[in-house]
Amino acid sequence: MKKTSLRRRVLTSALAVPLLLSGVSSVAADKTQQNKIPYNVQGVQLEYLDRGLVAATTSEGIFVSWRLLGNEVTGYSETGLTGVNFHVYRDGKFIASVEDSTNFLDPNGSSTSKYYVRSVLNGKELDQSSSVSPWTQSYVDLKLNKPADGVTPVGQSYTYSANDMSVGDVDGDGQYEFFVKWDPSNSKDVSQVGYTGNTYIDSYRMDGTLLYRIDLGVNIRSGAHYTQFLVYDFDGDGKSEMMFKTAPGTKIMKYDKNGQVTSEKYITMPQKDIDAGYSNQDDYRMSSDDYYNHVVNMFMNWHEHEEVKSGNWPSTLEEAFGVEKQYSYPLSKEDAQSLTDFFLDVYAPSRSTRNNLRAFEGFIVKGPEYLTVFNGETGEEMDTIDYKPERHDDGLMWGDYAMARIEPGNRVDRFLSTVAYLDGEKPFAVFARGYYTRSNLVTYSWDGKNLKEHWAVDSGWTPMSNPFNDSPHGVDGTDPEYGTLTTQGAHSLSSADVDGDGKQEIVYGSATIDHDGSLLYSSMDEMPEGSAIPGETARLGHGDAMHVTDIDPNRPGMEIYMVHEGGTWAPYGYSLRDAKTGELIYGGYTGRDTGRGMVGDIDPAQPGLETWANTGVGLWTAAGQKLGSSAPGTNMNIKWSADMTTQIVDGALDVTPTIQDWKKGTVLTAEGTRTNNGTKGNPSLVADIFGDWREELLVRTADSSAIRMYMSTEVTDHKLYTLMHDTQYRAEVARQSTTYNQPSYTSFYFGSDTDWSKVPAPEFIMPGVLTALETELTELQANQELTAPLSNQLENSLKQANHHLEKGSENNAIEFLEKFLNEINKKNNETYLSSAGKLNLTNKAQIVISMLENNQ
Repeated sequence: MKKTSLRRRVLTSALAVPLLLSGVSSVAADKTQQNKIPYNVQGVQLEYLDRGLVAATTSEGIFVSWRLLGNEVTGYSETGLTGVNFHVYRDGKFIASVEDSTNFLDPNGSSTSKYYVRSVLNGKELDQSSSVSPWTQSYVDLKLNKPADGVTPVGQSYTYSANDMSVGDVDGDGQYEFFVKWDPSNSKDVSQVGYTGNTYIDSYRMDGTLLYRIDLGVNIRSGAHYTQFLVYDFDGDGKSEMMFKTAPGTKIMKYDKNGQVTSEKYITMPQKDIDAGYSNQDDYRMSSDDYYNHVVNMFMNWHEHEEVKSGNWPSTLEEAFGVEKQYSYPLSKEDAQSLTDFFLDVYAPSRSTRNNLRAFEGFIVKGPEYLTVFNGETGEEMDTIDYKPERHDDGLMWGDYAMARIEPGNRVDRFLSTVAYLDGEKPFAVFARGYYTRSNLVTYSWDGKNLKEHWAVDSGWTPMSNPFNDSPHGVDGTDPEYGTLTTQGAHSLSSADVDGDGKQEIVYGSATIDHDGSLLYSSMDEMPEGSAIPGETARLGHGDAMHVTDIDPNRPGMEIYMVHEGGTWAPYGYSLRDAKTGELIYGGYTGRDTGRGMVGDIDPAQPGLETWANTGVGLWTAAGQKLGSSAPGTNMNIKWSADMTTQIVDGALDVTPTIQDWKKGTVLTAEGTRTNNGTKGNPSLVADIFGDWREELLVRTADSSAIRMYMSTEVTDHKLYTLMHDTQYRAEVARQSTTYNQPSYTSFYFGSDTDWSKVPAPEFIMPGVLTALETELTELQANQELTAPLSNQLENSLKQANHHLEKGSENNAIEFLEKFLNEINKKNNETYLSSAGKLNLTNKAQIVISMLENNQ
């Protein structure tokens, strides 16, 4: 049989069956049923999503909004994409036909109305969404179960507030569940001294049901740099997993319907660690006394350090500190204590008045570190392995003692994570450690049973002549291939197909790792006059903000806009680079830390996306023309407007968040809410969660009793599939909360001047559609829309199909799915199945058949 793309096969059969279904209820399928789609099914894997229908009350009527799905696109028009159209129903009656968008304003609707939509192709209605009632305003609240207050070991009280978020479909019904990270009020930047409370991650259904809570425990510090959690369907079973760094003491907490704890279970520690004496009751947080003893021990073993023995570091601590030698080595405990006192009280303060190492406490610099995969639906631990690479030490080799600011536990504990389609088909998890000096990335696949390392990148250590007085930034690491990766990383990263080969690369700040783990490039340039080293070649270097997308549609490929922290030691304070080659398009030297930067189509009169930064850089066009000295804010952007321009989310600390339009001013004030992460002013999440292609704004209420989810109710005549069916955008939503939250971008140009002929119609598979089929069957039975004897026949056919998929017999599975369809379409079975159920079951089964046939 000749193979064709899944999208083409599904579209070919569209006259007979729906393209894709949306009428999936929130009633979950039997938890014993599992999606048995083979893990080796070929094609780009994305989520099965329902229609995402929502409605909201406005001053002009009821605004109704829904999804166009990626595989429902057949072409384009002057204002958007074409494909299926839609009929809108209010209270069971047809009220409108919509062709040019995926939203509708009903001036005659009321707060008691109920709406559903049906997709239409060539005049034939294909499927029916679930029915919804309008929100009373343009937002809805997700109720939260706030953790109890706590007290640190030194008696300091702390409270909790909702922080970063992610989404994933954990039960395969096509609807997202919500993941909320809780930060204590004493959460710390990785450079700040002090104890923190525990970090928690909750999973909620839309109705506020708390599925479970994961307590990361005392051995994971709280703050933006420590917990980079990924929520994604990595194994293609139609249900999202969650993955992040854990430690002894991490536990899963289950709750009843009243929000009360019913069980607590620690993660499974590797046997080697149990044998070594570690336990889940351990507490590795350092007190100031612990740190003092830690330094004494480090000094007593100075002569055994690998860098000392190799002759790279001074053989004596006195030489390292620049004082006369007065002790014999190996040091006695008494001599080590004397040198420790000198280091803490004399040497460190002489380097910087901020070096108060006597107060050093609350850090974790010892003990096991793990990477754990959790079942997204139940919270159960699925696999735990060692986190790579390990910390090695308290930061000594990482350069944490080398600069004027002595900061143990700083550079060593800088973490990043993202999702990337490294093979062009399946999502891989990417976890990183370090970006100032030694830089590491490790990629993993998850097949439902085991985490498997795919490839790893390690720059090697940054060589130092003296770990207590050196400049390890901007120096090549010891690895011959990846050595230039040092100092290039940012406080976030992006997955994007920068070279157009269909496989995503990892944009790691000012460097990019190719999909196969090789170094694609590490961007450098000549230092200008007035800099610290004019005429020399230097890295573009580290930065706090980075944006990767098609910024200039008049150039081929994508671009990277980044701001840089290097000051007089970096060639640019801001730069726009070619994403494929890393070569500069335009930029400017600032001579200072340029801390924030943003991109977006804020001026529709200008082609492409504008770029700007926060330190007098001004506003620039994509082509490099300066538009003026003033510019919008830089906290977070959002795709909010009907005309596809970009808006900015403003408001930090105790300031009420707003959405600002550069031309129109304030378009939303989110009363009673707050942003997160101090002066960063990040919403909990900005993403296309439901409704049409525009992004929703998710912010916590001021008391963190709820997450308030706002949607744009401005009617648009642009028709575009859900952004979640663009692989780059979906991966970036998964990584949005990483460290310094950055916006999510599409793989194509998105702006008011979009050329719709260049917007790709995505081709992908949805392994989760089998789980959705099972869920649909269960829902129809529960609602008495599917009754015996047909319900028994369909249940048995689906069971047999699953059985053969388990055995790897795809042909036999297809036969039973075709039997499933035949049973549905028998005329004498019409009385046992509702008309909507018939359409929906037929569509899902046909998509599964097409996917399996395409894999042969």
